[in-house]
Amino acid sequence: MKLEFELNQKDLDKLQEMFNVALDQALERHAIKQQLPPLLTMIQFMELFDISRPKATELINRRDFPVLRSAGHPRIPTKQLFEWIDRNTEWTVKESNHLTKSIV
Repeated sequence: MKLEFELNQKDLDKLQEMFNVALDQALERHAIKQQLPPLLTMIQFMELFDISRPKATELINRRDFPVLRSAGHPRIPTKQLFEWIDRNTEWTVKESNHLTKSIV
């Protein structure tokens, strides 16, 4: 099945801008992720996401949230944290559906 459609210059410019923003965000996120330790302390987690202690506690007490408790103090594995965020972000699903509908 082959889809054919034409985009005017305004649509192409908008699409290019969306790609540029997404690429910039991806590069920034990658740079930030590379600078983070493999395990975040509660304080690091709170500072990184600019959240209060009660909100951080609420999150680490979720059954699906990645947290290690074996050392006596909770540690959040950075890689699994970002994977968890990707799986649990409503914006990603809503916007990806919106983009698909806009392009097709």
